[in-house]
Amino acid sequence: MTSNTLFEARRHEEILEQTIPASTRPAFHFSPRTGWTNDPNGFSYYQGKYHLFYQYYPYSSTWGPMHWGHAVSDDLLHWEYLPAALAPDTPLDGAGCFSGSAVELDDGRQLLMYTAVAAGPRQPDGTRKDYQTQCVAVGDGRDYVKYAGNPVISAEGLPNGGSIYDFRDPKAWREPDGTYRCVVGSRPEDGSGQILLYSSKDGFEWKLESVLDENKNRFGLMWECPDFFPLDGKHVLLVSPQDMEPDGFEYHNGNGTVGFIGTFDEESKTFHEEHNQAVDYGIDFYATQTLLTPDGRRVMIAWMQNWDTLAIASLKAAWFGQMTVPRELSIRNGRLYQWPIRELEALRSGYVHYENVQLSGEQVLEGIRGRQLDLTVTLRPADEGNVYKKFALWFGWNEKYHTGISFRPYESILKIDRKFSGSRRAIIHQRRCLVPRSGGYLGFRLILDRFSAEIFINDGAQTVTVTVPTDPSIEGIRFFADGDVLMDVEKYDLDMDREEEAANG
Repeated sequence: MTSNTLFEARRHEEILEQTIPASTRPAFHFSPRTGWTNDPNGFSYYQGKYHLFYQYYPYSSTWGPMHWGHAVSDDLLHWEYLPAALAPDTPLDGAGCFSGSAVELDDGRQLLMYTAVAAGPRQPDGTRKDYQTQCVAVGDGRDYVKYAGNPVISAEGLPNGGSIYDFRDPKAWREPDGTYRCVVGSRPEDGSGQILLYSSKDGFEWKLESVLDENKNRFGLMWECPDFFPLDGKHVLLVSPQDMEPDGFEYHNGNGTVGFIGTFDEESKTFHEEHNQAVDYGIDFYATQTLLTPDGRRVMIAWMQNWDTLAIASLKAAWFGQMTVPRELSIRNGRLYQWPIRELEALRSGYVHYENVQLSGEQVLEGIRGRQLDLTVTLRPADEGNVYKKFALWFGWNEKYHTGISFRPYESILKIDRKFSGSRRAIIHQRRCLVPRSGGYLGFRLILDRFSAEIFINDGAQTVTVTVPTDPSIEGIRFFADGDVLMDVEKYDLDMDREEEAANG
């Protein structure tokens, strides 16, 4: 039976969605039905559809008591909104239904596993702290009923010293033998983060197996939104640390994302790190989740936003927050690579191609413009004995506005800069990443949507993600070189209606 809280949320979102023109949303990046979104949840494939749940507050474009929104897709790009799946409507989760995941049960039902947040006992100073437990709900892909035996993991399931106030974001999966496992973010006594591994025979009764990995104050503090999976003969652990300190150009201040590549010891149930890297080097990227597609691809999605830049939001907007383009993951040269899902190529039209453009100073290329683009740029020095000093590409460009991508080969630094993009707030507008030295050779693929840019550097060895407030009608693109550059450019428009138009002749 649907609670009044969930019923009201569903009624509200259905009415409000109809008031939001499609032109005011991203074209092919997921945005909430209405109101606020942050972390992706329950990213999964179930009963022939991709399912995306998401942290959701339908009543405002600012954060509020967390619900779970819900949408389904055939291709991870065209999403159909379904009614909200979860609402904070029980004593265990009255302060919010936080992030979690989804798996299929043996009987064909879908199990949602989430963090329930409730007000804790009153402290000596009169305040209360929210405590967190792990709960489940079961449903048919549309409607879900919370388990009467919740919570399925509580304080008793924590290792010694584990905090019940920082214990969240279960990511569950099925093992080949049909049993269940999940990883959960936790904070131990040292105040940093750790990832706990649990197992279950049925998805309802869980036991602690191990501390899978420990932060020990190396990468920020609390580790949120863990994901753990095999990939290309290794295991990958993804975490989103809070309150990071910078480390050169690899990790930046604040909240970030870290990817570990290593091996999993089945006997001790522990993960052994071999390599670590930033998952994204841009401004707006957090809270990754992955799924395995029916054809065997590991696909990742993330919240395309940053907790430190929320001042960019308009309080008058009907929605806030969006997800990245889903990305296919692989391991090459001991490193995690990312690439836009191949389904994106079905949206392509309007091909324009330039080869060996001799660039020195500023230049505009005919046919290279727009804000829904798939643009690939390949650079090399015109004179290898005299490598250019700087290359730049400005998009969303006119006489007043632009967002810039720049590359200085002598420093091997690529920078994103949106300070002239129309923001009226002094938030983070620049980020830089160190690209392996290559003598001025560089390739990148730029995916532009109405309110965002995603850059895939050197076949996806690094990515840079940023949201852009510039009016989508500003479509100019301008190139610049300090020195002499030879440049190849390939451009496609990305049209969400292209497939439907082709089908209709």
